[in-house]
Amino acid sequence: MTVLVCGSIAYDNIMVFDGQFKDHILPDKVHILNVSFLVPELRREFGGCAGNIAYNMKMLGGDVVPMASVGSDFEPYSEWMNEQGIDQTYVKRIASSYTAQAYITTDKDDNQITAFHPGAMNYAHENRIPADSGIKFGIVAPDGRDGMLQHADQFAAASIPFIFDPGQGLPMFSGEELLDFVDKATWVAVNDYESELLANRTGKSIEDIAGRVEALIVTRGGEGSFIYTTEGKLEIPVIKPEAIVDPTGCGDAYRAGLLFGLQNSLDWQTTGNIASLAGSIKIAHHGTQNHRYTPEGFSDHFERVFGYRYR
Repeated sequence: MTVLVCGSIAYDNIMVFDGQFKDHILPDKVHILNVSFLVPELRREFGGCAGNIAYNMKMLGGDVVPMASVGSDFEPYSEWMNEQGIDQTYVKRIASSYTAQAYITTDKDDNQITAFHPGAMNYAHENRIPADSGIKFGIVAPDGRDGMLQHADQFAAASIPFIFDPGQGLPMFSGEELLDFVDKATWVAVNDYESELLANRTGKSIEDIAGRVEALIVTRGGEGSFIYTTEGKLEIPVIKPEAIVDPTGCGDAYRAGLLFGLQNSLDWQTTGNIASLAGSIKIAHHGTQNHRYTPEGFSDHFERVFGYRYR
C-alpha cells in the first residue's frame, strides 16, 4: 500500500545570530530598515514537507514515495535520499530553477527572520498523480498553489483517499477553495492556529468541517492533539521529549505517523499515539532529518511509553 506524499522539497539554511534583533532594529526607523547581522553559525539542512514526511515514514517502516519539483542544485539532497532508500521516481527536476530555499536567521531569544524562495516548487503542477501505479493513500501538503489544487483534483478523480494538509499554504486559498479541498479529501490535518483560520475562511465550524471528512486532526503543540472522527473526539497525549531542541519539522513527523497508521489499518488512538511519539523524537534534534531510529526501535519505544505493541 504505497503512500504518495505531494509537497515541497527544500533546503533550510539556518543561521544563528548571537544577539537580539531588538537591539539592532529601531521601531521608529523600520521604514528605512538597513541592518546586517554577523551569523557565526550556519547549517544547511534537508527539508520541505514531502522530504520530511517521506524520511519519517521510511524510518517507521512505511512504503512511501514523495512527489515534488526540485532545481538544478538538487544533487546533494538526491544523494541523501538515495542513502535513506527513498524512491525519487516522482521527483521532477527543473533545470532552470533552484530547489526551494528557506533562509532563517534566529537570535538568542528564538525570534526568527525568514526569507523563502519557492524556486522549482512553482512547477509542482507539472507532476501528475499516477492513477495506475499502486498508490493507495496520499497527502496534499504545502507546495506550489497550482500543484496543490491539481493534485487534490487528481487524487479525487482517481478515487485515491488523501489527507489535506494546508499548513503554511492555507492563506493562498479562498474559503470556497478550502471547502473544495475538504470535500475532496478523506482526512484533514491542521494545527490549532490553522484550524481557526480554516474555520474563519470557510465560515464553517470545526465540528462542521469534521463532519465532512472521515477524520479531522488538530495538533496543539505541547498540549497534544485532537482527532475528530465519526465516532467522536479523541484526545492524543503529548509525549515528553528527551529535550526540546528544535520544533521545526515536528508537524511533518506527526503526519508521517498518521500516514503510517492509515497504511497499516490501525485504530485512530494508536495512529495518533504513533504520530505523537514521532513528533516527540524529532523535537529533541536540530533540523528536520537528523533524528534516527529503526522500525523495531520505534516499536519498542512505543511499548515503553504506551504499554502495548502495535505490531
